[in-house]
Amino acid sequence: MGEKTLTRMDLSEAVFNEVGLSRNESAQLVESVLEHMSDALVRGEQVKISSFGTFSVREKAARVGRNPKTGEEVPIHPRRVLTFRPSHLMKDRVADGNRKK
Repeated sequence: MGEKTLTRMDLSEAVFNEVGLSRNESAQLVESVLEHMSDALVRGEQVKISSFGTFSVREKAARVGRNPKTGEEVPIHPRRVLTFRPSHLMKDRVADGNRKK
């Protein structure tokens, strides 16, 4: 697997190349989309992108954990965690990429 990471700048550059907006407008568009997604997740809404996947927030209950080094029990407070479920099309695309090697 490659170590390449797709960044906001990469997304902005792709919008610039594909859509033809200025670099500044492309960056603003990417930021706006990411901000809308983040705001929806903070409100507890799902973000579903067709043919890509669904981001959602899940509530995790309080529980007792254990420090693996000492064995001491440690309380873990309730919290919200972000989850992502890829669509079947995305899973298939990733699997196809594995077969091309």
